[in-house]
Amino acid sequence: MRLTMPISTNANSNIFTVSRLNAEVRMLLENEMGIVWLVGELSNFSAPVSGHWYFSLKDARAQVKCAMFKGNNRRVSFKPMNGNQVLVKARLSLYEPRGDYQLIIESMQPEGDGRLQQMFDELKMKLAGEGLFAQHLKKPLPENPKRIGIITSKTGAALYDILDVLKRRDPSLPIVVYPTMVQGEEAAFKIAQAIGRANSRNECDILIVGRGGGSLEDLWCFNHEIVARTIAASQIPIVSAVGHEIDVTIADFVADVRAPTPSAAAELVSRDNSHKAQTIIAKQRDLLNAWRHYNHQQKNTLNRLQFALEKQHPRYQLNKQSQRLDELQARLSRSISSKLQLLQVQLHRSQQSLSFHSPNKTIERSQYRLSNNKARLIQAIQQTLRDHRYKLALQAEKLDTVSPLSTLKRGYSITCDQQGKVLTTSNQVKTGDTIVTRLIDGEIKSTVV
Repeated sequence: MRLTMPISTNANSNIFTVSRLNAEVRMLLENEMGIVWLVGELSNFSAPVSGHWYFSLKDARAQVKCAMFKGNNRRVSFKPMNGNQVLVKARLSLYEPRGDYQLIIESMQPEGDGRLQQMFDELKMKLAGEGLFAQHLKKPLPENPKRIGIITSKTGAALYDILDVLKRRDPSLPIVVYPTMVQGEEAAFKIAQAIGRANSRNECDILIVGRGGGSLEDLWCFNHEIVARTIAASQIPIVSAVGHEIDVTIADFVADVRAPTPSAAAELVSRDNSHKAQTIIAKQRDLLNAWRHYNHQQKNTLNRLQFALEKQHPRYQLNKQSQRLDELQARLSRSISSKLQLLQVQLHRSQQSLSFHSPNKTIERSQYRLSNNKARLIQAIQQTLRDHRYKLALQAEKLDTVSPLSTLKRGYSITCDQQGKVLTTSNQVKTGDTIVTRLIDGEIKSTVV
């Protein structure tokens, strides 16, 4: 005989469905592993019409499936092909419908450039976390620099581009060149030394640090930490001018100003001759306007003083009083004329009023009003009598409705004690009391037994 043991409630709660198991595993992979970087060879590359990429990354001993969605693969700067060695940044995940363990790729680069880019991103995050890129640390460039310092290769095209622009725009502007290596393993240290030397000599108002364009490896010396920290520590404002406009280096983030090219840096720090001429003309115009304004103010002050002096002169006071007298005489004349006109109007109105209030007309109007009032009084009395009669009839009808006599007519009677208090219960009397019963046609006195 075979016995089957019942499954406990606790055991039931630990039984997974396949869907639940895959979901739990996916969350564990995504939450625990986070972002990973890895190098591998592309294989089984597929790019369907959806725009997503699907492929495998492999090395000599293993492979892993990968997916790169179109929102991320649009940023890839090369065309991936099977056999490419690449560096990818990815999140570990699991494709639940099939239970396939896979990588979700966020970025992809050729292996060499990718390693440099990874180092670039790590240093950028580190320095940003320390606040070296903060805007409030940026030093402003002087508007009219007295001397420009250039830190670059003495044989590079960037130096000649900068010198050509400065010569064209402002030939009188002094220039100091601090030659240095701008490519190779020792270049970063040499650039830092040149920046330190320029600060110790303190003979320039602005430093341009840069070089011409090149590959990521060519520009890598400007992505070294020693260069970044030296730029941040510089007491002289620094303009970073590395490569072309699309090239971005750590030096660009730390510098006080970033110029897209060396020539643009020269344009930025200089003022052309026409600008200086315009500045002189503007200053002359401002000076002339200031003199005119001062002259106008002085004239106004003089006029005010002359006017104040004239107001204190006896002739001015006499003229003022004479004018006041003339004004008062004119006002008196106008007032007398106005008063006479008003009196004439009042006289005319009094004559009309006297004619209107003649005794004959007053008697006629009084008789007419008396006749009208009499007729209206008779009508009012008659209407009042009618209203009172009607109200009296209504009140009599209501009174008869609630009258005790009306109740007695229907066969009822009212019993009171000797004091006239109406009896409503037998408890109100006792044996020997005299009571009075009122009927419709008289009263009956009774004794309680």
